[in-house]
Amino acid sequence: MNRRTQQEMEEIKEQEDDYVNASRGTVDKKRTRPGRRFFLLIAVCWLILLAIMGLRIYLTSELSGNNAELYSRIQELETRENNLKQQIQDMTTDWNELNASRVQWSIDSYCLGNTDDKCLPCQRGWHLTQPSCNAYNNPPSPGWKTWEEAREDCKGKISDLAVAHDSEEKEAINADSFGFNGYWIGLRVEDGKWKWVDGSDLTDSSFNAAPVDGRCAVFLKKNTWSSVSCDEKQQWICQQKALSV
Repeated sequence: MNRRTQQEMEEIKEQEDDYVNASRGTVDKKRTRPGRRFFLLIAVCWLILLAIMGLRIYLTSELSGNNAELYSRIQELETRENNLKQQIQDMTTDWNELNASRVQWSIDSYCLGNTDDKCLPCQRGWHLTQPSCNAYNNPPSPGWKTWEEAREDCKGKISDLAVAHDSEEKEAINADSFGFNGYWIGLRVEDGKWKWVDGSDLTDSSFNAAPVDGRCAVFLKKNTWSSVSCDEKQQWICQQKALSV
């Protein structure tokens, strides 16, 4: 019985030793876990830091490239602006020279060649009908023009087609006109109304032709007007303001 008890005691001791060893192993495993977690945490932090640095380098490179492109565009726009300014300056110079040339041409036309060395109210070849000067263009029929062509001719002479707002102006034009073929004047239908080339509406009630689009007025002898197609060809009257002398 003593032998059996001793054997049982030895088995109990072995079991206690196994339990203690197992407990130590568990404790050792628990002790090693925090170290591994710390290492993993450090590794993750490094990866995040490297990612942030890489992203920063990438963004810095992109921003530098965009800044360089924007600077290049700004330089290009400034160059264009300077070129436009130079073109505007050149155009202004040309315009001033053209105006000066026109003024000189006008002075020569009004003043030179007169026997009394005085400037006249109208250019040579123009008829004074205060306060305007009229030029009656009456070439042979091959040289007649449509209403638009006639107006372009007048503009080339620093004038426009004749305007007669009242009976006095109509009479003044009639006094110096001649022929019976009719002359274009500055009156045509626009937006369903008879309008003068100076933008004013027709107020003369004696002319009651229907305002049909594509119709223009022709001045006839005896102070009468007629409505005809603007595409017909007629003689024409140019008009400009008389020079005050």
